[in-house]
Amino acid sequence: MRLSRFAALTSAFFVTTALALTGASAAASAQLPTATGYVALGDSYSSGVGAGSYDSSSGSCKRSTRSYPALWNAAHTPSSFAFTACSGARTGDVVSGQLGPLNASTGLVSITIGGNDAGFADTMTTCALQGESACLARVAQARTYIDNTLPGRLDTVYSAIAQKAPNARVVVLGYPRFYKIGGSCIAGLSDTSRSAINAAADAINGVTAKRAADHGFGFADVTSTFTGHELCSGSAWLHSVTYPVDESYHPTSAGQSGGYLPVFASAT
Repeated sequence: MRLSRFAALTSAFFVTTALALTGASAAASAQLPTATGYVALGDSYSSGVGAGSYDSSSGSCKRSTRSYPALWNAAHTPSSFAFTACSGARTGDVVSGQLGPLNASTGLVSITIGGNDAGFADTMTTCALQGESACLARVAQARTYIDNTLPGRLDTVYSAIAQKAPNARVVVLGYPRFYKIGGSCIAGLSDTSRSAINAAADAINGVTAKRAADHGFGFADVTSTFTGHELCSGSAWLHSVTYPVDESYHPTSAGQSGGYLPVFASAT
């Protein structure tokens, strides 16, 4: 009889303690902000250059309603959406001018960055206008930057994002390969130059994926979704040299919706 009374008292003590702890935990959770907002950072591949339908208020940043961030926002309606990606942005531009909307309630961040730091536009201009030898030399210069300097620049950006949005899921997206080798193009760059450019895209994706992983971020590789839709494929989701010139070598609206959006959505 005395043992049963002791057991009952002990059981009541543990139940009471568990309820108290559970209540305290629930109260603490209720006080934490819900991280549900979405912020889209980065360069022209995130702003949507090449996709058309630009928001006039975004000016030279050329933010498109057909970009993958805008399409994801329209489909998922997060609690808030801040779109600060900008055409021509480099890593320093993200840190100095794009991180304002980030805070503890930011639940999702997307970013493409690094291509402009590595001299993407200048490399493609050199390759288009100056022949194979100059192209290969410029690609080699870009590869040196990608290997030796870009990792530190990415670290600076990723650390700043993590500091300002500590509760966010951060998805870093890569760049597609530009060319189908041995494809339908009968003029323009040599396949040697095209292969070198593709290899540079692989290199920047490799560095970006590694730095993202080291910061605990996700990496979304678009190489597979663009396979069969490169330049010279006959069904390109990328612009070749075009007017306006800044849309050259950027995803079309189909590239944003079919190449970038599904990869980003699967990573969120």
